[in-house]
Amino acid sequence: MAQNGIPDIALNDGNTIPQLGFGVFQIEPKDTARAVGTALEVGYRHIDTAQMYGNEAEVGQALRASGLDRGEVFVTSKLNNGFHRPDDARKAFEQSLRELKSDYLDLFLIHWPLPTRYDGDFVSTWKVLEDLQREGTVRSIGVSNFQVAHLERLAAEADVVPAVNQIEAHPYLGNEEVRGYDKAHGILTEAWSPISQGKVLGDPTVVDVAEQVGRTPAQVVLRWHVQRGDIVFPKSTTPKRIEENFAIFDFTLDDAAMERLTALDRAEAGRTGPNPDEFDYIPN
Repeated sequence: MAQNGIPDIALNDGNTIPQLGFGVFQIEPKDTARAVGTALEVGYRHIDTAQMYGNEAEVGQALRASGLDRGEVFVTSKLNNGFHRPDDARKAFEQSLRELKSDYLDLFLIHWPLPTRYDGDFVSTWKVLEDLQREGTVRSIGVSNFQVAHLERLAAEADVVPAVNQIEAHPYLGNEEVRGYDKAHGILTEAWSPISQGKVLGDPTVVDVAEQVGRTPAQVVLRWHVQRGDIVFPKSTTPKRIEENFAIFDFTLDDAAMERLTALDRAEAGRTGPNPDEFDYIPN
């Protein structure tokens, strides 16, 4: 347990990662430094950004302004979909370091597998990440939005098992098949869109559980993720909510409450984001 009360979880490469982080997806660059600064003041020590979010520079600005040593904060970024070819992937990674003004990243992910692009060759992209890890400019490497078939292909053709797989997961989309594969192969699951962009917060079951434990619906859902063993990084620009989302380690949900929340799973009908088998977006 870290000094801020957030558990550190062991990765399969010997490093550790804070179980709770702060996400900056869809935070405008002009608002990012302030939001990240607030999160760091509250006690977050794990920031999740991406090249396609367009706010890496502002994350770096907040880190420098915080007065914290670089080594005190775990920073993740993700590869832009437009740069999967090996030479492009390396250049894009180096650009992330420049944007963040950091000598290294704690974790770098392939953001989407893009199986219908680049002749479906995400393996050569992954091998660039393996090289970067060997060179020491990134400590851990992983993937995002990889389905079981994509992970099985990496297992067959690559040398390094991803440390994490960041996937959409929340009570309406448990994503149990992917989570099960991850667990069986030593890959930690990270949950993006952990409260289904707010859709689950008004669910009668979520509200009822929250009332029973005297917490907010968001705290209850985030606690559900934590007790499942997943890594979670809620996003907000509101200081009160940033604090609220941090306060999830001083209570527990009993088995009955966990089962009620898990039973809300709607399988694919609950997905709010794109299907990773079909998503082919490349920014202009």
